Amino acid sequence: MGKSKTTKGRVIDAAFRREAVRILATSGRTIRAVADDLGIGTSSLSAWKRKIDRADLMAGPHDDVEKELARLRREIELLRAERDLLKKATAFFARETSR
Repeated sequence: MGKSKTTKGRVIDAAFRREAVRILATSGRTIRAVADDLGIGTSSLSAWKRKIDRADLMAGPHDDVEKELARLRREIELLRAERDLLKKATAFFARETSR
């Protein structure tokens, strides 16, 4: 997520995005209310929140057991997907070389 400009010419950088998500998380207000106050779209703020939440989840060991469990489950899901892809690739190349 690099820098981008709004239609009003304001630069939105990673720090602005993190701060917007922090405000959303701590204010108890809706996405629409926070987005309107900041002059950004609700879809943009939602996307930033998803991306930051996912990065936080995958950041490593957490003291919070539920967060750590969620991170490990996501990691297992990714590893299984990679394994399945490798199995399919191996089978494909084995068929190609036996021809």
